[in-house]
Amino acid sequence: MEAEQVQEITHMVVGLGFVLALVFGYVANKTSFCTMGAVSDVVNMGEWGRMRAWLLAIAVAILGTAILEYVGYLDPTKTIYTSSRLPWLAMLVGGLTFGVGMTLASGCGQRTLVRLGGGNLKSVVVFLFLGYSALVTLRGIFGWFRVNVLEADAVTYHFDHLQTLPVLVVGPDNQLGQLMVAVALSLGIMAFVFGSKDFRRSTDNVLAGIVVGLVVVGGWYVTGKLGFLPEHPDTLEPVYLGTNSRLAESMSFVAPLGYTMDLWAYWTDTSTTVTFAIATVFGVVIGSFLYSVFNRTFRWEYFTSPQDMFRHLIGAVLMGFGGVTALGCTIGQGVTGISTLAVGSIIVFFAIVTGAAVTMKVQYYLMMRDA
Repeated sequence: MEAEQVQEITHMVVGLGFVLALVFGYVANKTSFCTMGAVSDVVNMGEWGRMRAWLLAIAVAILGTAILEYVGYLDPTKTIYTSSRLPWLAMLVGGLTFGVGMTLASGCGQRTLVRLGGGNLKSVVVFLFLGYSALVTLRGIFGWFRVNVLEADAVTYHFDHLQTLPVLVVGPDNQLGQLMVAVALSLGIMAFVFGSKDFRRSTDNVLAGIVVGLVVVGGWYVTGKLGFLPEHPDTLEPVYLGTNSRLAESMSFVAPLGYTMDLWAYWTDTSTTVTFAIATVFGVVIGSFLYSVFNRTFRWEYFTSPQDMFRHLIGAVLMGFGGVTALGCTIGQGVTGISTLAVGSIIVFFAIVTGAAVTMKVQYYLMMRDA
């Protein structure tokens, strides 16, 4: 294979990532899909509509990802989520921190991008601080603490094989059994989701769950199948083209903001290029913008007070640190990671929800006390 063909495949992966994220952003704006809002609805009002939409996205992603793995379009060993190494302390601390941060910042990473496309100036500030915090957690001063303390070998569990539930249940060699475990879990979640008559009547929530789940599956197919090269012409080794991790990737919205900041800072450096992850950042913003323009919902929003701005700044920094430390956000781990049924992703999901729920309760207590 010639270098030109490698470049064409890379551009295809990046372009399709942008298209998938464009759909994500458009539908997320239309349906008000928000994972922080899902937790808030349950905690504050006992309303499960948006939480069921999130769970539906997870169920669809689990089913689609399992099928991709079974037919050989995605190698489950080639993702950041499924390795035999489980840094459980980093997962817990990162997830809790992210949950606190997204509550203070009025939304997670993907919601920040969606709101940015709708004209929310708060999201510009959150974007910049979240992205910078993610970058210094990946490669800077926060990264030292992450690697040497939270990911130290003393607080890391090592599995004999992949850390996915299907492998743990039926073993690493039983592919059909692994598929059946994933299908059973997916159908079980769907049964719970559609058990609500109110949810079944909510077109927006059903649409959001299905589309977000399918977009995640699409990301796995693009990077894991279309972007996979068995033998790179320069290294003669297998490689996944167009991704930052050099592995298969799908939707995630914390580390990609850090990669975006890095690209902007070193634009003239030929070694920094637009990747699948970076393309998804702009795809979500533009998709949301298109919806808000076509439906005349675009409007400028801004901070209401210095205290409001301060809360968003702190929340953005916590999300950047927490999202990188936990290897993902409410989408990166809460849908994409869980689609692989990795144990670490499940830990992060519950840690994020716990961190957000506790923060909401504290905020409510303080508000009532001041009142």
